[in-house]
Amino acid sequence: MNDFSTVIIGGGISGLTCAKYLNEKGMSFVILESSDALGGRVRTDMVEGFRLDRGFQTLLANYSEARKILNYSHLDLNYFESGVLIKAKKGFTKLESPFKDKGSIFSKAFSPIGSWSDRLKIKKFAKYVADIPDEELFGMDDIETIKFLKKYGWSKEIIQQFFKPFFGSIFHDNELHTSSNLFHFVFKQFFKGEMAIPAEGIQAIPEQISDMISKEKIRLNTIVKGIEDNKVFLENGKILTADRIVIATDPLTADRFLDEDKIYEHQLTTCTYFSAEYSPLKGQKYLTLNPDRKGVVHNLFVPTDISPSYGTTGKTLISVSTHGLEKIDERNHISRIKREVYDWFGAQVNVWKHIRTYHIPDALPKFPSGTKKQPLKLNENLYRCGDYLAYPSLNAAMQTGREVAEMISEI
Repeated sequence: MNDFSTVIIGGGISGLTCAKYLNEKGMSFVILESSDALGGRVRTDMVEGFRLDRGFQTLLANYSEARKILNYSHLDLNYFESGVLIKAKKGFTKLESPFKDKGSIFSKAFSPIGSWSDRLKIKKFAKYVADIPDEELFGMDDIETIKFLKKYGWSKEIIQQFFKPFFGSIFHDNELHTSSNLFHFVFKQFFKGEMAIPAEGIQAIPEQISDMISKEKIRLNTIVKGIEDNKVFLENGKILTADRIVIATDPLTADRFLDEDKIYEHQLTTCTYFSAEYSPLKGQKYLTLNPDRKGVVHNLFVPTDISPSYGTTGKTLISVSTHGLEKIDERNHISRIKREVYDWFGAQVNVWKHIRTYHIPDALPKFPSGTKKQPLKLNENLYRCGDYLAYPSLNAAMQTGREVAEMISEI
């Protein structure tokens, strides 16, 4: 007799979601997580009284998979303002509700950025994507996002001042080589919902999912060396047997288990945190974008303005993201950030205190045009899940986890 009906290798979002759905069906399973906590890339650290998410991570509240399983009120979501601040030559330009189908789109939004024609195209495109099911969005013919923006007819000004810095920050892709299908999907999420962070940090999301699962079904600090047929070999020498095995790890680890040698490319990001006595944005809950992607400050926001519980000392937490750096010299990187934001905020920057820098080489799977969803079922007893098999997002991680659980439950 096998030890478990299902062994799930990996306690990130996809593995947890798979376990959550299996748990609802009353099926026997265990999650094996190699680290000391669940969540995978979705983690939060407590440092010097601040909650530091590992990289610029937010929840798009309209995500269909998230709405199926998460209790938003218990997460105590804190929302960004619906709009952005754009760094201008002098000061900032505020773009209010650029995705929303409101009268303001013709009066305030995109002023002074963008033309009347740009505003009409925003409104038209928003209505178009709103009615298309997500799976259909990813089934359309696609091109690079930057090529799609030009083909759709948006002006060079609005592409450079808004689309490139905004979606470049979302995709961690400054040049927008990402598939236009993902652009359609993400645009739809912003049109129909808002961007938020949980009050207790992004790790509150995997923690809420794990609370739906019995603790005895979760094993932390458990390293898997390999798999063979229905056997899972652990580093401690133990062997577990299962009717089914689900690989819910990062792609490189999955390839090692499957004895494959695929090439997976990722978008890189670097997130640098500072503390200050007061907010440089003066309490404004906006994501701040820099159209000049040659610098090191690509986007900036103040987590404690959005959710005061990101700090427990009464001080301000500032998050700065830089995309595409292959490697960094941390001391030089911090110095460059301060020089750049001095031009934004003045002398107050001199007393910002560096807290921590996260350099994340595997922040998001690359999603070039032509990318297709990969199979989740490999044979009768072997499955895999993760956003790299569909498209880069929290929603895809949850979707693939759910789909694997449904395949198993139907057996």
